[in-house]
Amino acid sequence: MKPSRLVILSGMSGSGKSAAVRCFEDMGYFCVDNLPIKLIPLFIELIGRSAEVRDRIALVIDIREGGFLQDFPDILDELKGAIQEIQVLFFEAGDPVLVRRFSETRRPHPLAIAGSVEEGIAKEREALRPLRDRADRIIDTSRFNVHELKTYLYDHFSETGGVRTLFVSVVSFGYKHGLPADADLVFDVRFFPNPFFVDRLRAKTGLDREVTEYLEGISEYVAFCARIEDLLAFLLPYYVREGKAYLTLAFGCTGGRHRSVAIAERIGRALLGPVYRTRVSHRDIVKE
Repeated sequence: MKPSRLVILSGMSGSGKSAAVRCFEDMGYFCVDNLPIKLIPLFIELIGRSAEVRDRIALVIDIREGGFLQDFPDILDELKGAIQEIQVLFFEAGDPVLVRRFSETRRPHPLAIAGSVEEGIAKEREALRPLRDRADRIIDTSRFNVHELKTYLYDHFSETGGVRTLFVSVVSFGYKHGLPADADLVFDVRFFPNPFFVDRLRAKTGLDREVTEYLEGISEYVAFCARIEDLLAFLLPYYVREGKAYLTLAFGCTGGRHRSVAIAERIGRALLGPVYRTRVSHRDIVKE
């Protein structure tokens, strides 16, 4: 099945296209950066043949296309006969803003190899003029920082009506196997009695009812879980507000098989619902 929605992101170097494509990825679009223009119809055809559904596509087309930019109007007309909804977004900013951004990042303008940044910007504006003329929406990012640009894009292009969702990964682990490299928040739960030292529970894991019942019989365990749930209810909306798309919560015990697993499962269930997308995984549950 061919995608029903295609968004083409283009515009000036330094105008925020990289931040924009990351935002579209977070909104669930399948994104491709710098796909040659002449290959776009073939790409759309291959997507349509794939068994995996890719209903929303975002493509970045910019000055890196070089002379192939002249082919864009004809390719766009061809695509409009095949895809239900197509939008072309053109990102730009004022010359002083672009010059400042290149100065801050200390990166050369792609068209200013032998000249000034100002000259490169002027050449790029002229080269991209036909593409700008075909844009459905021109977005001037001069007044946006990264967070404000994300908010703007979510408000105008998210299917959730501007409401950003946070993907929360809840991970259990064992300290003896090392900390998870991607953890944002780490909670050490080794202060609880260890079910490993209870003969009838040693061979079981935090996924087993006997282990969870044992832990839930400890008043401190119940109180701790309640406080973690309250903390997350307070924190997560602020992560969303700042534009964070992914958050990893890690709960660690000694071996990563009992206490951390039970708590990760409990916190994962508490986060289930329409507000956050949640996944629970147990890194070390099968390790000795």
